[in-house]
Amino acid sequence: MTLHAPLIDSHCHLNYEGLIERQADVLANARAAGITGFLNISTRESEWSDIVATAEREPDVWATVGIHPHEADKHADLGRQVLRDATDHPRVIGVGETGLDYYYDKSDRAVQRDLFRMHIGVARETGLPIVIHTRDAEADTLEILADEMEQGTFPALIHCFTASADFGRKVLDLGLTVSLSGIVTFKNAREIQEFTKEIPAERLLVETDSPFLAPVPHRGKTCEPAFVRNTAEFVAELRGEDVEQLAATTSRNFFNLFRKAGTPA
Repeated sequence: MTLHAPLIDSHCHLNYEGLIERQADVLANARAAGITGFLNISTRESEWSDIVATAEREPDVWATVGIHPHEADKHADLGRQVLRDATDHPRVIGVGETGLDYYYDKSDRAVQRDLFRMHIGVARETGLPIVIHTRDAEADTLEILADEMEQGTFPALIHCFTASADFGRKVLDLGLTVSLSGIVTFKNAREIQEFTKEIPAERLLVETDSPFLAPVPHRGKTCEPAFVRNTAEFVAELRGEDVEQLAATTSRNFFNLFRKAGTPA
């Protein structure tokens, strides 16, 4: 059944292997399921132009520009002005994804932290939300966020929330939004599921992070933006809400946060 309320996939990678080969069909499937908007996320400079081109071609797709912490070493010399200039494109509505990943440690931690702060500075200057990835780096992520907030506030969200409830409460106290992926539907995600009930309605988003992390009942498949419906249904049940209500709320939250996107159609 198609949703009547709008529902946004607030984090997907439409230009990644698994989706790019059939991007038109992937988007058509999602639209048929009632998904009304897609935020296509970049992780390295070399893909910015392609991700922006997708957003130029598809009116319900927007783009971000940024450097994932896994790619930090390869972008250690990225100039701040390069990132700042890339945000000027009208279809670019966010900065990132960026942040810290100490689980895989694919890049030097100091370089990760420096690039994270640079992204925050650009987000502060432009007013665009910063899309944050954090894994096994709660203490440093919180320290940087708190320190940077003292220098001037900026809009931000934690995408694909997988951290502790304590971390979640602290980032909410800092004014951030929390986005839930298909991970929340996994059986071993009990702490995330309990924390989901605490998230204020106005600070909640849902996403797929496709082509990764397909939610139940699609685990093991290539994740698609259409599957955000399953995550929304699961989250709504956890929170004791109707899925139409949750869809409408998260869509409104998306446009309130990503103001450059405009207003819902």
